[in-house]
Formats: sequence, C-alpha cells, structure tokens
Amino acid sequence: MAMSRTRVHLVTGGFPPGATAAHDIDFARRQLLQALSEIQGARVTVASDFADLERWLPQCQVLVTYVAGPVLTDDQCEAVEAWLDDGGRWLAFHGTSGGKAERVDGNALVRRMVRSRHHEVLGAFFLNHPPLRRFSVDVAAPEHPLTAGIPASFEVADELYLLEVDRARVEVLLTTCFDEDPSPPGFGFQYERDTSPLEDGRTRAVATQRAVGKGGVIYIALGHCHDAASNSQPFVDTSIEPDGKTPKTFRGVWEDDTFRRLLENGLNWAARTNH
Repeated sequence: MAMSRTRVHLVTGGFPPGATAAHDIDFARRQLLQALSEIQGARVTVASDFADLERWLPQCQVLVTYVAGPVLTDDQCEAVEAWLDDGGRWLAFHGTSGGKAERVDGNALVRRMVRSRHHEVLGAFFLNHPPLRRFSVDVAAPEHPLTAGIPASFEVADELYLLEVDRARVEVLLTTCFDEDPSPPGFGFQYERDTSPLEDGRTRAVATQRAVGKGGVIYIALGHCHDAASNSQPFVDTSIEPDGKTPKTFRGVWEDDTFRRLLENGLNWAARTNH
C-alpha cells in the first residue's frame, strides 16, 4: 500500500450523540489524532459515531475506533465484514466492545450489556469491569506486530474488562489473570455467568485479533480516561488511590510508555507500515 494513499477514518464518541458516556472522549480523540499524524501519508476523516460510515469506509484502508455506546448496525456489520475481507483493517479500543445496556427486570439501577452482530465482527463482547485498579498484562503473542518491543509482562492502571471472546475465531494477543470478577456487590453490569475466562479458568483476554480475508480487526481493551465533567466512577480500588477516592482527572495508560508503544504498533499494523 502506498503510504501517500493511506486513508483513515477515526470514530470517537459516546451515546447519545455528543455525550461523554463516562469518558473524556475529546482527550482520547486528540491522542489518537496525534498518533495518526505520525504515520507518513495518513489522511484522516473524523466522526463521533457510525451514522455516516458508508460515506467514508469505501475510500479508507484503516478504521480506528474509541467509542462508548455507538455500535455498528446489522447492515453496517455486513459492509464492514466485506471491507475487512477485501483488505481493510480495524483498530478498536476500550469501549468499542460495549454498546447498549438493558434494564434487568425493569430495574433502572441494574443493567446488563446487550450482545449484537457488532461484537461478532469485532471479536469481543464486554461483560463488566470492576472499579479502576492496577493489574498486570501479559504478552500472549510475542511474535505479533502489535507486541513488538513490549515487555513480556507490564502493569497498567485502567478498567479491568471482562471480555467474552470466541477462541475459534480470534487470536488472543494480550492477557491478564484473576480468579473471579473483583467487583463489589452491585457494582457495574450484571451478567448471567462469567464467560470471560479462557481454557485455564483464570486467564482473560485484554487484546485480540480477528483475521478476515485479506484484512482483520485488532481490539485492545485498555484506554479508560475521564475528567471532572465526564467521570462516573463512584470510587476506585485502593491500588489506584489509598483512600479509594476517584481522581478528578484520570489518564491511565495514555501516560504509559508501554501503551504508547502498543498504540504505535497497532496503528502501524493497521496502515501496514511494519511488515
């Protein structure tokens, strides 16, 4: 691919349109645009959701998403699947594995995530996360371009996502280990059972790749950020703050050199500049 022709479509936004959806979307957008500016020849279009995706995707080689709420419609899923099969590459972050939450038994305070075709295309489905905490991440695919130059194990301060992935359809690139969901009672989203453990019952996916024809999608669960206006964390784990008080501004992995390398590697993979 000639780098002068690399077209990228960046989708960063919450739901409903214009909402922060508990994330500092503007900060994430700026960080991603800055990283994209370092890819020689990249030309970027920007949207806050997938509403006009059909206008941009056909002329793009790369799709990058950091969303908290917006998901692909069924028709868009078919279009994205065909685009991936034809060589498109999708690099997705954090809340892209979430989307719509529904009430449980009509209780507005108890919700569970709704699985859709969007998650099949992405290759991952978000179940829940406990309060912000520190945890270790391990490289599961050391030969993959995403993990080039990444330590075999590193620590992050972030939301610990419980992700359901289909091992028959995706390759797991990064993992973490824990015995059970450490969420306090009543915290976060409800689910019928924890389907996030891999074969050993303890290891969970943090990043995955789904190969599709000539292209594919990489999803990285890391990347929570908030400011005082967008924060919805009632408290955090004491590994973040000893008193459990939520920081007014949280940048987490965005200030971490290892994550910055992951971001660079992921964008280079998507733009096919590293192999």
